[in-house]
Amino acid sequence: MDRRNFKYDIMPEIKNRWSSRAFSGKKVDNEEIMAVLEAASFAPSCFNEQPWRFILADTEDKKHKICSLLYDGNKRWACSAPVLLLLLSYKYFDSNSKDNYWHMFDTGTAWGYLSLEAWRRGLVVHAMGGFSRKRTREELKIDDDYDIVTVIALGYPGNMSSLPEDLQKKEHPGVRKPVESLIIEMDESLAE
Repeated sequence: MDRRNFKYDIMPEIKNRWSSRAFSGKKVDNEEIMAVLEAASFAPSCFNEQPWRFILADTEDKKHKICSLLYDGNKRWACSAPVLLLLLSYKYFDSNSKDNYWHMFDTGTAWGYLSLEAWRRGLVVHAMGGFSRKRTREELKIDDDYDIVTVIALGYPGNMSSLPEDLQKKEHPGVRKPVESLIIEMDESLAE
């Protein structure tokens, strides 16, 4: 059932990408992982600072550590992904150590590039906010200079029947608001 409608001709990766929770057990080669991360590294950023950083969990021990930080709702499916990434954002400019107001915006852009390149390569990625940031900072010894943004599950698409029944019902592309509803009109008196 097609739940998305497109009024304009946009990239197929944008049209088709969505965040599945079903992962196959197939291992993701390091070259594929690095290509996806390289795509993220080419995202634009303020003063080309590239504030995003990744903690890569691609072994069972590393994955287990990241999985232990997830809330139970995400543990139900995310721990079966062959790769987990923890996305961090450096809060300061390298050039002068001042606050980088745009670091989270830029890091979000890198996530977008990562997600589109993963989809183009036949991979699925799903970003999660359901994890303990406090425990993540403590247990992974993450410096306060970094904001902890998200955990990303990465792998090849799996069979949705492997998911609990309530999650199977969510396995479809999400509906989007009409683009017109996202535009806030400027008061004409302010435009003068």
